[in-house]
Amino acid sequence: MKRIGARRAAVLRSLACAVAAVGIVFTGPSVAQATPSPASVEAQIDKQWNELEPVIEQYNDVHGKLLKNQAQLKKLTTQLTPLQIQVDVALSQVRGMAVDAYKQGAPNAFNAMIMSGSPTGLTDKLTYLDQLARHQQDQIAGVAKLRDKYAGMKSDLDVLTKSIAARDSQLAQQKAAIQKKIDSLQKLRLAAYGAAGESDGPFKTGPCPVTYSQDKGGRAAQRACDLVGKPYVFGSEGPNSYDCSGLTKAAWASVGVFLDHYTKDQWGEGKAVSRDELQPGDLVFFYPGSLHHVAIYIGGGKVVHAPHTGDHVRMAVLDKVGPIAGFRRPG
Repeated sequence: MKRIGARRAAVLRSLACAVAAVGIVFTGPSVAQATPSPASVEAQIDKQWNELEPVIEQYNDVHGKLLKNQAQLKKLTTQLTPLQIQVDVALSQVRGMAVDAYKQGAPNAFNAMIMSGSPTGLTDKLTYLDQLARHQQDQIAGVAKLRDKYAGMKSDLDVLTKSIAARDSQLAQQKAAIQKKIDSLQKLRLAAYGAAGESDGPFKTGPCPVTYSQDKGGRAAQRACDLVGKPYVFGSEGPNSYDCSGLTKAAWASVGVFLDHYTKDQWGEGKAVSRDELQPGDLVFFYPGSLHHVAIYIGGGKVVHAPHTGDHVRMAVLDKVGPIAGFRRPG
């Protein structure tokens, strides 16, 4: 009986150890699943970012138009001030002539003859009076034209002001929504990588630009290389942060070529080139149809681009950025 009891105790101990071991096996994977792997996080970020970046580029488009409208509004306002002064002066002169006409009455040929003291001066007097009347009419007509021009410009200004106010409100709501989505992506990234994010990785993988030239494209590529390491911030075009179209705009602005801060506008602002014709400075567009990402070619099959939130301006292999939509050469 003692042997049986001892054997039973040994079996129970073995079972207890086995259960404990099973418990570790079951518990281990469940804990690991609580922290997503970097690969799964990158897959989620890529998927969500490809949905979010077109919205960001739409924001850039609207914001760019807003800035243009504001510039137009400022220009129009400066034009209205001197015009208003001209209207006021002309109206004052017309009012003065009207008062004189009321006090003196309308001149006629008989009064002119009496005032002249001689019938021989009648023709000269009538000619003078006719010229004066025409001058008054021309001045009144000029005032009316200025008044109408002022009223038309004022009406356009009012419409433009209302449009800008509406867009400003829309941008504020859109920006808040975009930032909320970006924050959620950042939480995923932090869960996988910690506070360092991807900033531990190298942003340059070799000489930048790979192929150097002194033309505008080469110098634009060099400027993009100088910005490697700057953080990605949506809607930004420098000097401390950039998004994808903000980066390409800043690079080409450094050589005096203006590009809009919107991928689709940049697509239309350059001439098409083939892959075989690529030169440093050419723009590479990704995601056919939506055209929501752009990079700048630096030679050697590589580009510089601002990938997405949480990342930095960096070098990349052209074919590893995303599906290519086409190539354009600014300037």
